[in-house]
Amino acid sequence: MKRRDLLQGSSLLLLLGAHQIARGATILAVRLWPGPDYTRLTIESDGLLSSHQTMLSLPPRLAVDIEGIELSPTLRELVAKVKLDDPFVGGVRATQHGPGVVRVVVDLKQPTRPQLFTLPPIAAYQHRLVVDFYPTKAIDPLEALIAERMKDRPMPAPTPATDPLGELIAKNGERTVQSDPSPVSGGEAHRPAPRQLPPRKTDRLIIVALDPGHGGEDPGAVGPAGTREKDVVLQVAQRLRERINATSVNGSPMRAFLTRDADFFVPLHVRVQKARRVQADLFVSIHADAFMTPAARGASVFALSQGGASSTAARWLADKENQADLIGGVNVKAQDAHVVRAMIDMSTTAQINDSLKLGGAMLGEIGQLGKLHKAQVEQAGFAVLKAPDIPSVLVETAFISNPEEEMRLRSDSYQEQLADALMRGIQRYFAKNPPLARNRTA
Repeated sequence: MKRRDLLQGSSLLLLLGAHQIARGATILAVRLWPGPDYTRLTIESDGLLSSHQTMLSLPPRLAVDIEGIELSPTLRELVAKVKLDDPFVGGVRATQHGPGVVRVVVDLKQPTRPQLFTLPPIAAYQHRLVVDFYPTKAIDPLEALIAERMKDRPMPAPTPATDPLGELIAKNGERTVQSDPSPVSGGEAHRPAPRQLPPRKTDRLIIVALDPGHGGEDPGAVGPAGTREKDVVLQVAQRLRERINATSVNGSPMRAFLTRDADFFVPLHVRVQKARRVQADLFVSIHADAFMTPAARGASVFALSQGGASSTAARWLADKENQADLIGGVNVKAQDAHVVRAMIDMSTTAQINDSLKLGGAMLGEIGQLGKLHKAQVEQAGFAVLKAPDIPSVLVETAFISNPEEEMRLRSDSYQEQLADALMRGIQRYFAKNPPLARNRTA
């Protein structure tokens, strides 16, 4: 009798298993991340979703058919996720398109290049179905920086002798040729050979790229009170931007460029590409550390290492930060494999030496605010620091996993002090290492 009961129980388990497979995946969460570069739609589930997309016109919209699921209240939440200032998505709706098929329709505000892909489970996430909406023409960070600069400091209307864009680029070191309009025989103007400006002085815009870590799908570390790293580092970067934009070096104005200025994810190699495109003089990646024990505390500054890491902790941290692409979610099929491979080996001895100088200047200033986790600049293979021609550092402002330091990171006054310290570090670096005229291309 007991044996019969056991067999019946086993059959019931098999039937339940078949039912679970037949019903498909359960939708766990839906998210929408608008940003100036692109907007991301994420549907998280407890199983891999099968889907395909169809572009529709008049009006422009994207239809995504998800198979093997039924319309749920969670999917309906997408309607309320759309923000008025989203540059790409105007609205979202979900309907039961057929038996076991849910159709998600996204109304578009402008022509886009949608990318549909899936991400496997990692960290706190299970399976994710992702749609990225990119503009048909990619945003050029240099053009965006120039437009912002010209908006803040209006220039006279263009005339045959005035080219505002050319003037701004000239300040960036792109043009160093001066013409002599004095006439010569035959009525032709004399054009002397180009000459390089003196290397000890530069009359151009000095650009500092600020890189708030994580963003969007990647929250970074989360403190005991729920503070997200991606939020506090963006706030610190915005405060530092205000100080940089109000500062000059030897009469040359400074300008900050943020790799992200909102809550969206930017892949690690794209952060480096953006900094190179705007021809940044410095690259400062801002983070808030976390460790397995809440006792860890203090700020740290890191530079790139061509060899091994300077400590086990530095190697552990670099490995953790380099996982950002996996957590944030990169569409591997859409990446230029050549570019990604090139970024792996982009480092030079000169860049690392300059990065160590910048890191030392910053560490000396941050140390005045409180305890340092390490008294010297550490080194490891951080992917985000691999620009071959830009001094680059990663600043761990504090341990967000430490309750006391988490509270400080949430404080406006501490963020102001931290931004002041980072600004002083940048000024100390330029005082000993003045920027030269640019001769590189982004």
